[in-house]
Amino acid sequence: MTGASMLAGCGISGPADVTGQRRVVGTDLVGARGATAADQRKIDRTVVGLCAGGVWTKDECQRHGERQ
Repeated sequence: MTGASMLAGCGISGPADVTGQRRVVGTDLVGARGATAADQRKIDRTVVGLCAGGVWTKDECQRHGERQ
């Protein structure tokens, strides 16, 4: 019975608050399609937040800045 009651408390739930994540990622990307220079600026601002927040590695951040 003890084992079953311990397992009952285990589970996966969503974060209680995403304020910190929202500050890192921002909302610039919402609605951006990459079709215009303004869209690209929105994408770039989002990447800056991801890089500054340590979500992406330094190499990943540098790759974003490379011209294809």
